[in-house]
Amino acid sequence: MAQTDMDSGEDGGGGGEPEVIAKASVLGGFTESTEIRSLISNLPEVHENIVTLESAIERFLVIMDRYQEQPHLLDPHLEWMLNLLLDLIRSEQSPPLLVHLGFKFLFIISKVRGYKIFMQLFPHEVADVQPVLDLLCRQDPKDPENRYMLLLWLSMTCLIPFDLSRLDGHLTSDPGQAREPIMDRILAVAKSYLMVSDKSRDAASVLVSKFVTRPDVKLKRLGDFLDWSLTTISQASDQTLGGTVILDGALQSLAQLFKHGKRDDFLQYAPVVLQCLCHMTSPRLAKWRYQRGSRSLAANLSQSQSGSTVEAVSPDMETQSQEEDYDIPEEVENVIEQLLGGLKDKETIVRWSAAKGIGRVTGRLPKELAGEVVGSVLECFSFQETDNAWHGGCLALAELGRRGLLVPARLPDVVPLILKALVYDEKRGACSVGSNVRDAACYVCWAFARAYEPTELKPFVTQIACALVITAVFDRNINCRRAVSAAFQENVGRQGTFPYGIDIVVAADYFAVGNLNNCYLTISVYIASFPEYTRPMIDHLVAMKINHWDGVIRELATKALHNLTPQAPDYMAATVMPQLLPVALGIDLHSRHGAILASAEISHALYKLANQNNRPVTELISSDCVDGLKSIHQRLFDRRQYRGFGGELMRPAVCSLIEKMSLSKMPFKDDPVITGWQCLIDDTLKSLHLISPGPRDGIKEAAVSALAALCEQYYQPQPGMADPQMQEVLVSQYIAGLKSTQVLTRCGSALALGSLPRFMIHGKLHQILSGLQQSCNQREVCFTEARRDAAKAMAQVCVTAGVSAQGSSDSVVCEGNVSAVYRVLLDCMTDYTLDSRGDVGSWVREAAMTSLLVVGTAPQLLSQDLVNGMMCSLAQQSAEKIDRYRAHAGSVFVRLLHSNNPAVPHIPHREELLAIFPPERAESLNWNAPSQAFPHITQLLRLPQYQYHTLLGLTVSVGGLTESTVCFSSQSLFDHLMLIQQDTAALGQFSDTLLRVFRDNLRNDRVSVPFLKMLDQMLARACFDTFTTDQDHQFCVDLLALCKEEIKKSKDTQKLRSAIAVLCGLIHFQGEVRKKVLFQLLLLLCHPFPVTRKTTASQVYEMLLTYDDVIDPDVMDDVMTSLSDTNWEEDIATVRTHRNQLCDWLGVQKPLLISKGPVQ
Repeated sequence: MAQTDMDSGEDGGGGGEPEVIAKASVLGGFTESTEIRSLISNLPEVHENIVTLESAIERFLVIMDRYQEQPHLLDPHLEWMLNLLLDLIRSEQSPPLLVHLGFKFLFIISKVRGYKIFMQLFPHEVADVQPVLDLLCRQDPKDPENRYMLLLWLSMTCLIPFDLSRLDGHLTSDPGQAREPIMDRILAVAKSYLMVSDKSRDAASVLVSKFVTRPDVKLKRLGDFLDWSLTTISQASDQTLGGTVILDGALQSLAQLFKHGKRDDFLQYAPVVLQCLCHMTSPRLAKWRYQRGSRSLAANLSQSQSGSTVEAVSPDMETQSQEEDYDIPEEVENVIEQLLGGLKDKETIVRWSAAKGIGRVTGRLPKELAGEVVGSVLECFSFQETDNAWHGGCLALAELGRRGLLVPARLPDVVPLILKALVYDEKRGACSVGSNVRDAACYVCWAFARAYEPTELKPFVTQIACALVITAVFDRNINCRRAVSAAFQENVGRQGTFPYGIDIVVAADYFAVGNLNNCYLTISVYIASFPEYTRPMIDHLVAMKINHWDGVIRELATKALHNLTPQAPDYMAATVMPQLLPVALGIDLHSRHGAILASAEISHALYKLANQNNRPVTELISSDCVDGLKSIHQRLFDRRQYRGFGGELMRPAVCSLIEKMSLSKMPFKDDPVITGWQCLIDDTLKSLHLISPGPRDGIKEAAVSALAALCEQYYQPQPGMADPQMQEVLVSQYIAGLKSTQVLTRCGSALALGSLPRFMIHGKLHQILSGLQQSCNQREVCFTEARRDAAKAMAQVCVTAGVSAQGSSDSVVCEGNVSAVYRVLLDCMTDYTLDSRGDVGSWVREAAMTSLLVVGTAPQLLSQDLVNGMMCSLAQQSAEKIDRYRAHAGSVFVRLLHSNNPAVPHIPHREELLAIFPPERAESLNWNAPSQAFPHITQLLRLPQYQYHTLLGLTVSVGGLTESTVCFSSQSLFDHLMLIQQDTAALGQFSDTLLRVFRDNLRNDRVSVPFLKMLDQMLARACFDTFTTDQDHQFCVDLLALCKEEIKKSKDTQKLRSAIAVLCGLIHFQGEVRKKVLFQLLLLLCHPFPVTRKTTASQVYEMLLTYDDVIDPDVMDDVMTSLSDTNWEEDIATVRTHRNQLCDWLGVQKPLLISKGPVQ
């Protein structure tokens, strides 16, 4: 827990480690087999020369290393390589150096392919046993490769299915020497090589596993070998290098034996071996260490059923016998000092290792010395220490507690420090440190839950439970919240004494605490319903979260206080509010910001409680607090704290205060503070351009919300009637703001008009709508945001005013003004303004699409022309390339189509649309997914009323850049074209619409460039092959003329490239139009841009290969040679000569060079 994501980033961060992709070269086979065969065959010649020998070895290594990742490619070649090398080894003429080279090459091959596969290829006949064994006995200790390979070979020869005693009869020994059975010789060799320090030790363990498990050997030698292994293990010392080598060999042999041997053969020896190994690995444990009761689940369950408790037990007799008085070397003190210093190291891994080391060393110290170590660890928890020391101290305490080395008597000193560590958060510049400390503190709580009896922790249960709950719900870091959740769950399960533990574990589990908003606004309310946690949670929010450095945490904390107020209203009113008001006027900016927001939220929550009982809020909030709330704005204004960076926090905070005071119906009517509040709102909306971009939108929304609440409460002398003076002032002021030179002032004024309540709009609707319409009609790039907010405000004003067919146009939306409103909105849907930020006009289009629903209660006011324009514009937006706006347009389109109460009249082709978008499937349609949206949208091409706008929208999608959008939109479009190939009338209508789209958008690069790309795809897919049978078909003639007009004097290389592709596609049409197309292409061969000339030549070359009937076959070769061999990037004069030659060959009139006249 303490080690998971200890230094991770904060919630929601996109930051993580960058993904690393390793690209490996994929080989198709063993391509160097010929070279390898040559290297091996030449070894007898090259081994005498050291230079050629080293070169051969190096080359062999390089080739073999290439197959480390794909060693299976060597499998078909392993046998012949092995045979060639064994021939060298077996040859009596081979000198020792050549034999060693043979084994070295075998070793390299086995290293690459793996010994398990390679050793199976060794010859293992009966006749091979004696020679291999003899050769192994004669080996030089300086040749580890020889011994390694011979041991593997001997391992295979041991698999012969004959009793080894049969081979003893053929042994010939020197006179006077005793005959030694071959079984004993192999065992002796294996034991000798188990004690070497090189790779031969591994091969010897393989030999043991193969040899000792033979039926004849295990009957006679298995027990003896196990005795030898255990004796070797018990006598060897792991304190010396030689002893470590011997231990490693013996343990490897045991591991291989128990792995490969039969269970029945080794079962009788398992207890003895296990006892020896456990004795070897058992550490010395301190007698004084604390141990929680029985670790047996059955014993714990039986104790629980009998009603008794499991007491802490003392160490067993074996441990006591080990714990004798012993002297501590002086060097240990230096070691402990180094470990304590390591707890404060800047590197996490060092602190973690130091904590582990302290746990291990302390477990071997007497109680008094261990107590001193614990005291030194506790010294890390000083606020003079850095966060590194706190983190290291927590890790050390967790290790000590987990090992039973932190005796219960120390808990009163330790628990308060851990509670501080759970909320440790030190500000460093614009952020803070301490998440790793809090995470490590969770680890401590988790370890304590497992280490101590419930009776030991009982005095601290309430403190620990409250601290864990607070951190689980209110910590900023997701890893800390999840770590605390796990620690709390462990405590509930192990201790069983946490108040309402099961309920809280269910509500605040690992996944639930992952969402910060859910923690603050939902889980906290549930947990606060338990009285043990209510006040600690409120106190923590007031003390540590409303002054947090992160503004998001401050705002969430104030909303959480609002939600927690019903749990303790008296405590909030009598204790928390008086605490907050002085802080709201303090010097610390973050504390002041949080306190103002918290005061506003708590006041509003208290008003809701009072309103439920039909009581005024002033009965819950004292008069001093009411006066304090009222004076906040004036005090801040007098101190000039609305200026600069601090003002960016104070303005939205006080606007929120104004909104909450108004909603709480504070008795401030006709009070001078209302004028001050109004001035602050007006000044904020006028000064938006002076505020940095980050908080600007939040400040604007806070001011607009405050204005709406202020008007509703304090500018309404009688219900439904506005204060005439304030109405005139505010409406005139904001309409004048719509003409400001500052775009943000226009935005603020528009949203302010949209937020006015109905009684403020009454009698001023015509004036307000006229101002907003004028703002929407100003198409300057710099006023895009103003048009967006004006469109939003127009919809808000219409909804607020209401709809009435026979009402006054100055008070409600009626027949007299609905047409003007909708024509402005439809005009906004054609806003495609571009700037350095991209398609900023999409903001206006989105706002306009949303605003189309304003007359949902009385759609009969809409004329046929308005409905037709509205549905066609939505169809166009539904076919465009940006997923977000396509989805929004599609949802509005379907909502208008399916509205029944009442239904929107005059929708063209309503029945056909309902068949395309049936109500039962409309909600499941994912408009964001191109694969789902475009197959439905392209069906609108069948409907004449929607064909033009749908095709216009599809044009930018099919000719766009996003791969998924292009793929699915083009596929859907071509599917539609394939369906109408046999319908001459439908295809003719489509082609006319296509030409109309092109004609209406000439020189409009937003449409014309993707249109040319789409047209190129259509021609490449032969969508208009029906027209090619006619001479000079009008579609081709018109299309050629439009293409010429589009690229005339164009310097856009992308547009020129697309136009060249279209012209090459038009060559398929018959008649004079083909000559005109060729003339245009040859004209482009002398374009001023070299890249355009080169592209044209390449495209024409491919075109002539595709359409072989374009030119005379007699000149085909000359034309193709000229197109391919000419350097079209040379100067114009040189290129023009080649171009004119092509004109002669193709029978096309040469373009005339027009000379520019002298400048007059």
